[in-house]
Order: sequence, then structure tokens, then C-alpha cells
Amino acid sequence: MERRELLKIIAVLTGGAMVGGDVFLSGCKTSTKKGEGLLSADDIALLNEVGDTIIPVTNTPGAKAAKVGEFMNVYVSDCYRADQQKAFTEGLAVLDKACEKQFSKNFMALTPAERNQVIAALEPEAKTFNEQIKEKEQIARDAARQEIKEFIGAPLHYYSMIKQLTLLGYFTSEIGMKEALRYLPVPGKYDGAFPYKKGDKAWAI
Repeated sequence: MERRELLKIIAVLTGGAMVGGDVFLSGCKTSTKKGEGLLSADDIALLNEVGDTIIPVTNTPGAKAAKVGEFMNVYVSDCYRADQQKAFTEGLAVLDKACEKQFSKNFMALTPAERNQVIAALEPEAKTFNEQIKEKEQIARDAARQEIKEFIGAPLHYYSMIKQLTLLGYFTSEIGMKEALRYLPVPGKYDGAFPYKKGDKAWAI
């Protein structure tokens, strides 16, 4: 699976174009080193747990094992615009406030069942939020397309960005490619009639 194709799949699954996807494909602006970036160690730990709720451990390792929190720190720091970074980082505080309101404790202190409940509620919330933004910006987007100008829209819902980065970070990681997908280090010849069995994993990049 090529990265461009993966970004398209993620966009479908999250209801919005991959945030920072064009920058990711062309090359991010800097190279964030370990221990650097916009996110704190606590933020990264939180994102690993949220990611593990989105892609939990099954017969393959979950998102936390792929260190998606660390991946998000680099991606948000290097590939997001300033307004997208602000929406993402402020969203982490909003997430914990929602957990405090519902369960009187933050996300890290929730049980697995409570975490699933929080994520399940965020899915429709994010979808509605993104649809409202898209509808509101449609006229401006169409005008920019006609004038062949770049259109810069408002950031997606913070959960959509977290989910996008969880999927991207996981399926481009060594764990995601070798254990969740099928991996060939040296691809063989093209075979258009290669047999497929229901339930077979997709091929890695």
C-alpha cells in the first residue's frame, strides 16, 4: 500500500482530508529529534493510550506498541500549520475535561470500558463538527477552485486529527507493516491473478 493511497483511505475513515498530508508527502519542514517537539511527555503518553483505544491489542500489537504518541509529536510539530497545532493541543485539554465531567477523572485514569465509551461518543461529535465546517466553507472553497487559488480551511475536530495520526502512525510503523499488514521486503513480480482469501491482510508499502 503506497502512502498516498493510505492517506486517501484515512480521509474516508475520518471524514476529512488528511491534515498535513500534502506536507507529509512532499517532506515536512524540519526533523524533530527525540525529546523535542510541541507535545509534552504527558501529552505523548495520553496519545499513546488514546491510540491504543482506537487500535487496541488483538492478535496483533496495538497502537501504543507502535509508539503512535511519539509519531504524533513529530508530525504535529513538523507538518501542521500553527492553527492546526493549536486546535490539536487544545483538544487534548478538552478531552480530559470531558472525561472529568463524565467520570470525575482524566482519560489516563479511565478503565478500558470507560475509554471506549469516550471514544464512541467522540466519533459522531467529530463527524458533525467536520460536516458543519465543510458546509460553511463550501462557497469559499468553490471560489478558490475557480480562481485556481489555494484554499486554507479551518482545522478538523481534534479527535479526527488524533484518529488520522493514529492510523497513519500505526500503518507506517514497522509493527503495523510487518504484523498488521503483509510485508515483503523485496516484492516479487506483478501477478494480477494472485489468489485472495477472505480475511487476508492488505499488503504493506
